[in-house]
Amino acid sequence: MRILYLLFAVLFLLFQAATGSADAPFADTAACRSQGNFCRAGTCPPTFAASGSCHGGLLKCCSKYVPQG
Repeated sequence: MRILYLLFAVLFLLFQAATGSADAPFADTAACRSQGNFCRAGTCPPTFAASGSCHGGLLKCCSKYVPQG
C-alpha cells in the first residue's frame, strides 16, 4: 500500500503544469489577449463587441464596446 502513495506523488509531480505552459497555442488567441481582450464561446457579454476570433476561429475575441461619435 505504501507504493501506491509514492506512485500517486510521482504522478502528481509529473502532471503539474510547468511555468509558462499556459501560453496561448494559437496566434489569434495570443493577439486577442495581448490587446487586453478575452476569448469567449458564443456571443460576447453586453457592453462588449466581437473584434476578431480566438482558438483558430472557434471562439470570439471580445473587446470593450466603444460607440462611434
